[in-house]
Order: sequence, then C-alpha cells, then structure tokens
Amino acid sequence: MSWFEVPDVDLSQYSMRQLVAPPLAVLVVALAVIGGWMAATGAPVSPGIEFTGGSEVVAQSSAPSAQVKAAFDAEPTSFRSVGTDGNRYLATFQSENAPGISGDTADIEIVQSQEVSPTFGSSTQGLALLGVAAAFLGMSVLVFALFRTFVPSIAVVVSAFSDIVVPVALMNVFGIKLSLGTVAALLMLIGYSVDSDILLNNHVLRRSGGFWESVDRAMNTGVTMTLTSIAAMVVMTIVSYIFGITLMSSIGLVLVMGLVTDLMNTYMLNVTLLRWYKFEGVAK
Repeated sequence: MSWFEVPDVDLSQYSMRQLVAPPLAVLVVALAVIGGWMAATGAPVSPGIEFTGGSEVVAQSSAPSAQVKAAFDAEPTSFRSVGTDGNRYLATFQSENAPGISGDTADIEIVQSQEVSPTFGSSTQGLALLGVAAAFLGMSVLVFALFRTFVPSIAVVVSAFSDIVVPVALMNVFGIKLSLGTVAALLMLIGYSVDSDILLNNHVLRRSGGFWESVDRAMNTGVTMTLTSIAAMVVMTIVSYIFGITLMSSIGLVLVMGLVTDLMNTYMLNVTLLRWYKFEGVAK
C-alpha cells in the first residue's frame, strides 16, 4: 500500500453516539478556550501588529542573539531567529515607531523595518473580521440554496463553523496571533470545509448506492484531497519558517490545524447527521 492510499475505515461499526461525541467534545472545549481568552483579554484571539499597530524589525548580526536583543532601545515583545544562517533576527515592538539601536552597533545591521499605526490597524481588523463573517454567511446561504433541506445543510454549516473555531482556539493555546496571514487561512478553511462536506452530501443524497457505500466513495476522494493539502501545507510551513517568511508559515500552520479538524468533522460529525437523517425517518 502506498503511503498516500486512504486507509479502509468501516464507520458503520460505530454507533452515532460514538461518532458524534469526539467532534462535539472538541468543539465545546474550543469554545470554552475562546470564551476564557475573550474574558481575560477582551478578544477571542490575540491580534498581531497588523491590527494593534506596532513595528517589526529584521536585524542581521554575527553577534550572539542576547547581545542583538539587548542592543535595541526598547524591549521587544517577541524576538526570534529567522533564516537559514542563524544571523538574522525578527524583533516585534508595540510602538509604531521602530526603535533604534544603542551601544556598539558596528556588527548589527537593520535590513528590514515595518511600521503600522494603531488607527490603520484597528480599521484593518474590522475589515478582516467583516470579511470572515461575510464569507461564512455567504457560504451558509449557498449551502441551504443547494440542498434545500435543513439537516444536510446544517451539517455542512456546523462542520465549517467547527473548522474555524478549533484552529482559533489552538492559536490561543500555541501563542499564534491574528494576522492578515491567519485571516486569509481562516477564509481558505471555509472553502476547504465546504468542498469536502458538499462532496460527502452529494454522494449520499444524490447518487445511487447504499448509505455506507456512498460514504466510502466520498471518503476515498475527500480524504485523499485533504491529506494532499495537509502534506503541502506542512512542507510550506516548515520551509517558510526556516527562511523567516512569517506570513506563509502562519497561513500554513493554521491550515494544517483546520484541515485535520475538517477530517474529523466531515467523517464523524457530518456522517452522523446524514446517518440520522437517512435512517431515523427524518428524510421521509
């Protein structure tokens, strides 16, 4: 068997309760994490400098990292090595004016600087969140127009909602801040989620064959697509992190978390709702 072949999983051996419990439990925990974070900080996820205002500086030096960090006039809120040679460092500051370097700076060179004003950052955050909300609302309307039946439609919407909520909660856990890159990743997750869920619903509701036969056909295609995407995003995340491309690494990491969540939601939560719809007389 090739490493990319979809494993043969017989979902029919599990009860509806066994299938639906894990994704619902994960969703509840994720909502609790976001709720607790919002109560503590006032926001569901910590915003980056694109939304709060601040500055980023890339410095190059052969000096030890502690010496480079101490050379700045202000204490960085974050400081890490970027690139492959170990001589470049990314420093983030709350101030929109990038601080200078004090002391002996002969071996420290500022190679890149980015500044964002708080006013611009606040307006950008509003537009970004509005974009995510509008995309989710548009997706929901399209799904209900496509299937015109409550249970199959709500299954897609709930799965997509969980595919966004769980990565946001994990962003809080792992200290990933909301940036333009992560907002783009959340928008992409809506598309990925709807793609796999509609594929499953079409196979079950609109194609010939028994329920579990249709689920197996959908899994063979859907799981392969999702695993391919996960593999590509893992490679992108690792390479972009090594080369210090923070925007791409943020997008890749959030997509990996969301795509793994999508596998669980599509083939456990969505399958259970469709199973209930087909076998419990709801469709009649």
